[in-house]
Amino acid sequence: MLSSAVPMVRCRQIQDADLDRITDLLTEGFPDRPRSYWASGFHRMAKRTAPESFPRFGYMLESGGAPVGVLLTLFTGSGAPAEAAPRINVSSWYVQPAFRSHATLMVAMALKHKGATYLNTSPMPHTLPVLNVLGFRPLSRGQFLAAPVLSAGGRGLTVHEIGPYSRQGAYPDAEAFELLRSHAAHGCISLAVSDGRSWSPFVFLRREIRYSPVGVAQLAYCRDTADFVRCAGALGRRLARLGCFLTLCDSNGPVAGLVGRYFPGKAPKYFKGPAGPRLNDLAFTEAVVFGP
Repeated sequence: MLSSAVPMVRCRQIQDADLDRITDLLTEGFPDRPRSYWASGFHRMAKRTAPESFPRFGYMLESGGAPVGVLLTLFTGSGAPAEAAPRINVSSWYVQPAFRSHATLMVAMALKHKGATYLNTSPMPHTLPVLNVLGFRPLSRGQFLAAPVLSAGGRGLTVHEIGPYSRQGAYPDAEAFELLRSHAAHGCISLAVSDGRSWSPFVFLRREIRYSPVGVAQLAYCRDTADFVRCAGALGRRLARLGCFLTLCDSNGPVAGLVGRYFPGKAPKYFKGPAGPRLNDLAFTEAVVFGP
């Protein structure tokens, strides 16, 4: 009798030597994304240092020496010492159909770090029941589309654009400045607002929105949404000069102090862990590292 043994499936961390084959697998699983999208994202991921015992790229399922499943884990946040608990963006989950019964093994490996906070920034609608079972909770339930240039606030503020090769100069917070500079190197709009006494950092992603006739920027990082509201007028004028007349920000309802409209159910985000991240803190998440 002939044996029909199925090759063993194992789960392990993704290593540098796996990236070419993982890129092929993700291109297979997400056919709307070109191979270059994944390759450039991995190049950026490779430049960041993950906390000890955490994978740099994520986890893979392997069978017969070939990758058959992938789940990326991006270490997020500024990396400042104050951030005691690691923050991890779980992203781009794909398993070949013949091996989907093993997918839970990979998810269990990815979520095994009890002290970490996990963030899912782009859940597919059909995965929401699974996220609930895994213990994920809503962080934001929708997005607010604002016209910040129409906001009354922001007078007397100075806006500085930070580029990938900018020098720190008078900016007092080295860690925040490095976050701005790093995001500028990823193609983001990094702005620092000064009132003459203190500085507030902001990062925006350029977005193409089908229903918008003008340029849109998504708020990808701020210390507090209240900072964005306070500086909205000044930020709006600078963003308008860069071709972005509207901004998107994550929210759970209309944002007081901003002129615009709330879209419930638009781009919800979920988290799992001891403490939820701040709204509109998407530093080094998939939209930044790989692109929106």
